[in-house]
Amino acid sequence: MIDNAKRARQLARAIASDLTLYHEAKILDGISNDNLFEVMHDEINDGRELFKSRVTEEIFGQNIYERAIVDVLVKSKGHVKSKIW
Repeated sequence: MIDNAKRARQLARAIASDLTLYHEAKILDGISNDNLFEVMHDEINDGRELFKSRVTEEIFGQNIYERAIVDVLVKSKGHVKSKIW
């Protein structure tokens, strides 16, 4: 069980990177159509459950996974044309 924020961030970013790797087209479509979180809902939740199963409750409550999703899934796709930005 991970009880260290740095290690938890590494895990969260790895999970988010895997989502990007395996669902690239879906992510690009979601950003383009301004419905990323709807189209990726199941995948993001599955990743969240995996993250939750590996970290302490205290670490889980720090929103580390959510920040990794934004940093890896959203910010890294800033070049995609979208109404979002």
